[in-house]
Amino acid sequence: MQLTAPATSSSTDFKATGRRDADGMAVASFILGLVGLLVLNVFLGPIAIALAGAAIWRGTTRRGRALLGLGLGIADLLVLVAFMQLDSTVSWSF
Repeated sequence: MQLTAPATSSSTDFKATGRRDADGMAVASFILGLVGLLVLNVFLGPIAIALAGAAIWRGTTRRGRALLGLGLGIADLLVLVAFMQLDSTVSWSF
């Protein structure tokens, strides 16, 4: 039984893990941006934008999905602003 990490670790393992994390961020930004169009866009929009930016910065292989998440996050905020202008409130309802 080994209680500590091995002394030698390859940098390819780190790059693969970082790339996998970036891919997960790209998918999460897309999903949060899509859901944010319907509910909680004041919270989900900025989170989708931040996750998409982080995924692009880390070099995701799912660049298109990260860009879609970025666009949907911006659309979330635009929808919020449009409804705020129509209702003159911070929240909106159907």
